[in-house]
Amino acid sequence: MQTLLLWLFYISSFYAFIPGLISRIFGYRVFRKGTGSKEFALTFDDGPDPRFTPQLLDLLLRYEAKATFFVVGANAERYPDLIRRMHAEGHLIGIHNYVHKTNWLMRPATVRRQIERTADIIYNITGERSTYYRPPWGIVNLFDISKRRQVQIVLWSAMFGDWREKLGADRLTEKMLVRLNPGEVMLLHDSGTTLGADQDAPEHMLVALERTLEVAQNRALRSIRIDEMIKMAENSPVQKLSYGKRLIVGLWLAWEQVFQFLFQLRTISPEDPFLHYRLRKYQGGPIKMQGGSVLNKGDKVIELHIDNRQLFELGIHSRSSAQLAIRMIRRMEKDLPVLAERIASDEGLAEAKALYGVSMINRGPEKFGFTVLDLPDGLFARSTKFYLSILLSVIHPAGGARLKERSELLVPKMILMPVSQLLDQMNQRASHEKTVKKRERKQEEELALKESVVEAELPGVTVGH
Repeated sequence: MQTLLLWLFYISSFYAFIPGLISRIFGYRVFRKGTGSKEFALTFDDGPDPRFTPQLLDLLLRYEAKATFFVVGANAERYPDLIRRMHAEGHLIGIHNYVHKTNWLMRPATVRRQIERTADIIYNITGERSTYYRPPWGIVNLFDISKRRQVQIVLWSAMFGDWREKLGADRLTEKMLVRLNPGEVMLLHDSGTTLGADQDAPEHMLVALERTLEVAQNRALRSIRIDEMIKMAENSPVQKLSYGKRLIVGLWLAWEQVFQFLFQLRTISPEDPFLHYRLRKYQGGPIKMQGGSVLNKGDKVIELHIDNRQLFELGIHSRSSAQLAIRMIRRMEKDLPVLAERIASDEGLAEAKALYGVSMINRGPEKFGFTVLDLPDGLFARSTKFYLSILLSVIHPAGGARLKERSELLVPKMILMPVSQLLDQMNQRASHEKTVKKRERKQEEELALKESVVEAELPGVTVGH
């Protein structure tokens, strides 16, 4: 019996668990995240639903947003008018099996029939055949990813748990706004009738979605269909990377998620993450910093970490080293003042002696007051150089050629700045802004005084005919 169970475990792992894990982490043969400067994608599963889908369509129409609906075939068959309305209003209709059942528990032939039957239903209603497919719960099996030419498998980059009523509209709104970024593929549900879902949960989804669309409108972001996002992604530099490099990037980004969780990193701007940080004790030798202060072993430091995904996106879309450096400087200019305010209002962070980081992209930190120093020679320095060299060969605009030409410059460096210096910069900036506002207010008062004098000198005139 034990042997039988073991074999069942092996077979199920090979059939669904391992393919699902690979597709989820590395995006192998599936689409789960796009590119773009102002575009994101709203996708809805499990409908159509006679109660919530009409409300959702009204909402999307009001904000001129386009979406992708992955419909359950049985529901589409039951409510064809809703499918016609989706199609008439310009939304994309995808396949979500004929019944909402995981592919893990179905044979390949059964899955194929589920897809074909749903595709036929959509075609009979709209006259267009769908080739976009999202398996229930995002679980793909070995045969799903091997037959991707028949359908484009679409997963997601942002999931919110909106099928749970207890999450509530306010918390759901917070989670959605954090992930409201270009390229995101958002997973939501317009039906609460599937296994594990709460029947009234879509009510909260609709409230949260309206708030999110309002913010998106203010930020000039727009929701587009999945087929449009896929076309944009096909022209992205990411698609030019080999599977080997994509594997490296996937492992790198997955490791960052684990690292952030293990060490409880905090993010300066969660809605657009670039800088993460944590408070820890410095473990190196004594270092003299600007201003004469010395950083000693055991002193508290705020360790900075650049977001790996943002670094990858900046690198892959930059044409040169200079452009990459400029883009990173702009992001630092945005996040450092926010960090300074956070330190000033947090007693724990205020106890830190310095900001500390290690990076191989170390051109430009001096602009902000950082001191750039060599890492002490040792295992950490050598392993860090090896690790970062591999990554830079992927994300750097010049790729591996840059490493060969100027390898002596690609050395990991330590960057340091006394916390007191950062706070002084913030105070100077605040003082300067206060002086400017005071000057502007004085000029407005003088102008108002002049206008009142002019008005007093000019007599009223009555024009008669």
